[in-house]
Amino acid sequence: MSDIKKVGFIGLGAMGRPMAEQLITKGFETYIVAHRNRKPLEELLALGAKEAANASDLAGKVEVIVTMVPDAPEVEEACFGANGIVEGSQSGLLVIDMSTISPVASQKIAARLKEKGIDFIDAPVSGGPFRAASGTLAIMAGADEAVFERGKPVLSAMGSPVRVGPQGMGETVKLVNQIIISLNTMALVEGFAFGVKAGADPHMLREVLLNATSASYLMDKWIPNNLLKGDFTTGFATELLYKDLNAALGAGKEMGVPMMGTALVQQLFGILKATGHNRDDYTVLSKLYTDVTGKPIA
Repeated sequence: MSDIKKVGFIGLGAMGRPMAEQLITKGFETYIVAHRNRKPLEELLALGAKEAANASDLAGKVEVIVTMVPDAPEVEEACFGANGIVEGSQSGLLVIDMSTISPVASQKIAARLKEKGIDFIDAPVSGGPFRAASGTLAIMAGADEAVFERGKPVLSAMGSPVRVGPQGMGETVKLVNQIIISLNTMALVEGFAFGVKAGADPHMLREVLLNATSASYLMDKWIPNNLLKGDFTTGFATELLYKDLNAALGAGKEMGVPMMGTALVQQLFGILKATGHNRDDYTVLSKLYTDVTGKPIA
């Protein structure tokens, strides 16, 4: 345990709730704030968390605040909105944003917080709810070395943090991950749809291909939990991956990077989002294929 004893957490969704539980389990005095749904908050209170009235109140009670919210506007609201973090912040407060947002937005938020004497780390994660629940997330942190070292014990309670560069670089590396898993997902479901239509058993395909050059983390750890069960109710929401790809395409446009594959898969996830699959795991992309082939992959 570090010198940090008290940690606040904002954003108790599918990822944030198990992440906050890890902080409680690892011995941090953890303060949480209610949003629309009190159920996860009540569950965490039963495990030993304490409730703050709002983000401003939270900032007056803790040394570090973790935010895990959908996008940049929600991070800005938590930091600078009415009853936000800056209204109640103490000298030396550290904010760790673990959301996936635009690197440019992250750097702007960091600069505004710095004006108020608040340090900032952008530390998006990879691994989904499964690894959030086991405290084994991959964490990509952008910050000055000294600020990262200060926040590292908190981050280590939730996974394996690596400093990947200055502020904004954590978000950049996370978007690289999102680009790759999106394209990997499209390749995986397209290949499986082809194989299943031809008569191959999808479970056999996975077992064989895990020892072939097409093997991946998705094939090994992810698809058994949803795609091969025909159950997309758990995992990482399609609408969140769609949002991440929008951020990646925006950054790519600014840098002049061609992103043809990303643009295609972003459009496919946009179709899913528009047809009611917002909260389904992103491997529901398979439905765009199986609705045509008539052969479910499960």
